Amino acid sequence: MIRAAVMPGPNQPVEVREFPRPELEPGAALLRVEFSEVCGTDLHLQGGRLSETPYPLIPGHAVVGTLEEIRGEVKDVHGEPLAVGGRVTFLDVHGTCGACWYCLVAKATTRCPSRKVYGITYGAEEGLLGGWCEYVYLKPGVRIIRLPEGLPSETVIGGGCGLPTALHAVDRADIALAGIVLVQGTGPVGLSAVALASLRGPSRVIAIGAPERRLARAQEMGADYVLDVVGTSPAERCSAVMEATRGRGADVVIEASGNPAAVPEGLDLVRDNGRYVIVGQYTDHGSVEVNPHLQINKKHVDIRGVWGIDYSHLHRALVLQQRYNERFHWERLITHRFGLDQANEALASVRSGEAIKAVIEPHRKNA
Repeated sequence: MIRAAVMPGPNQPVEVREFPRPELEPGAALLRVEFSEVCGTDLHLQGGRLSETPYPLIPGHAVVGTLEEIRGEVKDVHGEPLAVGGRVTFLDVHGTCGACWYCLVAKATTRCPSRKVYGITYGAEEGLLGGWCEYVYLKPGVRIIRLPEGLPSETVIGGGCGLPTALHAVDRADIALAGIVLVQGTGPVGLSAVALASLRGPSRVIAIGAPERRLARAQEMGADYVLDVVGTSPAERCSAVMEATRGRGADVVIEASGNPAAVPEGLDLVRDNGRYVIVGQYTDHGSVEVNPHLQINKKHVDIRGVWGIDYSHLHRALVLQQRYNERFHWERLITHRFGLDQANEALASVRSGEAIKAVIEPHRKNA
């Protein structure tokens, strides 16, 4: 039997259950989980904030592990066969059809209606399709990617889903050389956005967030200037940003906070004819008031949304980690580690903000 942490329903504590070891269908693989991250999305799942969530479910959509079993031949994106014992991760998105209007015409595969996501849109009754378990069933067609030689598993899960999500946001931001970039939010997505923005050759990267521990990490990952949201008002932060940008505002602002109130503030912080990229509003936390004349139209602001990732973002994230981890040290984002039986404690550590990143180690023996 295989142990897994299960969310039985909204606003209910996680419980550990046992499932039979699955028989693999052709083209499938079984992954022995080394790490699975605890993401802000998992808090939303537990709180019932995502519509049509198939409870009960096994959470965990960013996973690193070792291939335990393969049935038939399974190849990576290079056409090279994967082998038992290989260290891999995989794209949590599965089932994108490649044949619908969104896939073929709009080139927006993250909006494909057939799109499913491990640990989010698969229920526990469908199988071991989430990372908070000892073994994950990788269905035929799941995009598996081997970890680059010498890249530690901790580094990969330290980037987790936040790094490829931030990569998507930075792509959408179209950051120009010598520009000024401001990132709202210093969670895993915001911190990776700071790091990636710094690679684009900006003149300055500004980070707004909290608490102090995360702001210090933002500076380590490339922020030249940080502002603490605790104890400062939006007007005070706006004044500080204007002073740092000769009264114009940032060329690009990336919202990665998850707080809707950050959006009107961000529109005040971006310069005229700048770009505002919204990546943090994954769930509906309500509406905010925006003045479309003063904050958008008159400022000639370009607003771009970011929804999810595709394989290209995960693939490139690993390439970047292999190339730049000595500079950014994504593994240092991991501040808390838990076993399956401690899943509720793991969620609490993320909910309170105590953890920058918490991970589940399913085979960890509790102290």
